Amino acid sequence: MKTIALVAHNAKKSVMLAWAKRNIEELKKHKLVGTSNTSELINSVLDLVVEPFGHGPNGGDILLAAQILEGNVDVVVFLIDAETPHGHEHDIQTLIRTCVINNVPMALNVASADFLFGNN
Repeated sequence: MKTIALVAHNAKKSVMLAWAKRNIEELKKHKLVGTSNTSELINSVLDLVVEPFGHGPNGGDILLAAQILEGNVDVVVFLIDAETPHGHEHDIQTLIRTCVINNVPMALNVASADFLFGNN
């Protein structure tokens, strides 16, 4: 069982929900963690348990990076909204850099998430 982090910017929450619904059977096989709002949304709509670890703009991305550094996260699906500026852009870049340096697979859009989960 792997630990999979699910994160989505506000404009991508519905996209994340649709993606998780399509991949629900695979996701059920793993431990799921996510930022507060993404976790709440998925938990309220789907039969999944996503443990929240913090709100992205309030340090949630940094908390996730710390979990990666401790070896507690195996895969990150972070559906980013690249068209909207974010006040916590440095935190997002830190999270991406942490995944790269620690060789943790990270999907930043649905196509890469589908590829990671064998839906190509």
